[in-house]
Amino acid sequence: MNNAALLSEIKPSAFSRTTDLFEKMQEHEQVLFCNDPATGLKAIIAIHDTTLGPALGGTRMRPYATVEEALEDVLRLSKAMTYKCAAADVDFGGGKAVIIGDPAKDKTPELFRAYGQFIDSLNGRFYTGTDMGTVLDDFVHACKETNCIAGLPEEYGGGGETSIPTALGVLYSMKAVARTLWGHEKLNGKRFAIQGLGKVGFKVAEHLLQEGADLYVTDVDQTAVDQVVERAGKLGRTATAVKGEEIYGVEADFFVPCAVGGIINDHTLGQLKVQAIAGAANNQLLHESLAFELKRKGILYAPDYVVNSGGIMQVSDELYGPNKDRVLAKTKAIYHSLLRVFSEAKEKNMTTVEAANLICEQRIQSRRGRNSFFSPRKRAKWQIRH
Repeated sequence: MNNAALLSEIKPSAFSRTTDLFEKMQEHEQVLFCNDPATGLKAIIAIHDTTLGPALGGTRMRPYATVEEALEDVLRLSKAMTYKCAAADVDFGGGKAVIIGDPAKDKTPELFRAYGQFIDSLNGRFYTGTDMGTVLDDFVHACKETNCIAGLPEEYGGGGETSIPTALGVLYSMKAVARTLWGHEKLNGKRFAIQGLGKVGFKVAEHLLQEGADLYVTDVDQTAVDQVVERAGKLGRTATAVKGEEIYGVEADFFVPCAVGGIINDHTLGQLKVQAIAGAANNQLLHESLAFELKRKGILYAPDYVVNSGGIMQVSDELYGPNKDRVLAKTKAIYHSLLRVFSEAKEKNMTTVEAANLICEQRIQSRRGRNSFFSPRKRAKWQIRH
């Protein structure tokens, strides 16, 4: 069959879908679809921007309903990683990966070894580690096939649990908010509505109780809620358990989202009775235009990718050789980064999201002409410094 005949067999709708696919990926440098029938691996790796260095981003595993849903998620998350890495001022660009599958049923060592081979095929353009649905031990298997893994357990030469610097970064962010709103960093006596008491949220609650704050807490895990309430009592503070969506309507100084994304939306916005939002969850605003509504309502929003960048600081730092003290020292920069964001937003009469994005875009642009990772002569920064 000649080419003309072959083309006549292809329906116009197929061309349309292909065009739509490339339009969705037009902001990204590279998107890799990974398929290994022997292990059941179906994954998508998205590399958004490598101006600052090789792409870095976690791998999440979820039973996505469709491939399109998985693609939308990985494209959105990888772009956010570009801004997070720029905000944290680390030598990485933005990337992300998703594995389509149920983490409770579909994980095997062979699947993650196959995934490691796909990562290795990118020749150092993408580094990854844990995210939603994956754990440190999963990447012990992946690292048998590639060196491009960050965030390994300590016993395997990694930095270990990233929730520690992430939670500390959230605390520094809250102090920057307090400085901006009230002229001091003290959090004692303030009220915090915490949504989500997972690895990070629980540690944030502990930090706040040590600071002398009072809490409202909610989580699907009642045991975690009970533990925070008990700890508050022992410290002479108050932690009130709240059910589900009631957390949006409590009267507090801070709303602290530490669970899923998209929780600031048209439905929840009107319920908020707080002065500030600062939490560890990714992509807290369902769409960026909500930043204007928060500004209009007088709620100071600390952009999530700045607040929760402590984890990325540890993961990226690990490649220089794990050093906990160095990582914790780096997280203090989050305080100053947020003060700059708030200052820029006030000076230029823009939202804090616009200000944070502008700072990151300026940083990326300033390095674009002298840090192209596409050049074979460039080496990763940690290799240069060793």
